[in-house]
Amino acid sequence: MRLLPYLILFDWDKGNINKNIAGHKIKNEEAEEVFINQPIILLKDKKHSQSESRLMILGKTDKKRRLSVIFTQRGKKVRIISARPMSRRERRLYEQKTKKHSSL
Repeated sequence: MRLLPYLILFDWDKGNINKNIAGHKIKNEEAEEVFINQPIILLKDKKHSQSESRLMILGKTDKKRRLSVIFTQRGKKVRIISARPMSRRERRLYEQKTKKHSSL
């Protein structure tokens, strides 16, 4: 059983609730796993933050899939905007940062 340091509430927009499964074969529940599993890397998504602040989380699912998830926070809820497999550049960054973290 996994204990969370805090409760994460997810808010799925009806307009894109099926977008990740259709485009990248990533179920919503799988995208949510990235927020729970460690290690993660959290980055600001400045490129897409015009109307609201967006963030990117790089992490792994329970099945060890490495995903890049773009999201925003609305109050106490996390709204996932998109989830996809990490790009080559993101995988490299994730491995470099997590390797440093695991050697501490």
